[in-house]
Amino acid sequence: MNSESEIVLDKTDLAILRLMQENARISNADLAREVEMAPSAVLERVRKLEQKNVLLQYTTRLNPAAVNQKLLAFIALRSSDGMGCNTTATELAKIPQVQEVHHIAGDDCYLVKVRTADSASLMELMRNSFSKIPNILSTRTTIVLETVKEAQQLVIPEK
Repeated sequence: MNSESEIVLDKTDLAILRLMQENARISNADLAREVEMAPSAVLERVRKLEQKNVLLQYTTRLNPAAVNQKLLAFIALRSSDGMGCNTTATELAKIPQVQEVHHIAGDDCYLVKVRTADSASLMELMRNSFSKIPNILSTRTTIVLETVKEAQQLVIPEK
């Protein structure tokens, strides 16, 4: 596996990433047409981007309300884990409603993004899942009232 510092991307790789990030379902033929290369050459480039762990996965983005996941919350957690210990993070990551776990600097140790149906299910999550993780000392929950922007896309340099 390559480390981040070893990954070298040229202008064509970046163009491919930009197009695929915009539409992961873009066909190889359309991708080849856009970057003005043969489809076989583009396919080989995409495979190499996968092997280098630049392209990590292909996903489908769902409307949370359509699957009754209307409540979005961020939970700042303080933990008794020592530096470099990921026990709490590992346990948090196992919880299905937890979408993201970030080890952060500052007074808190982790910032966790969760989605649930409503405030009652958030309370149930806190009582039945978070409370069973022994290293959690305290939590501060912020409930999102409205989302103006939520994106996973990265800014890809032009080079």
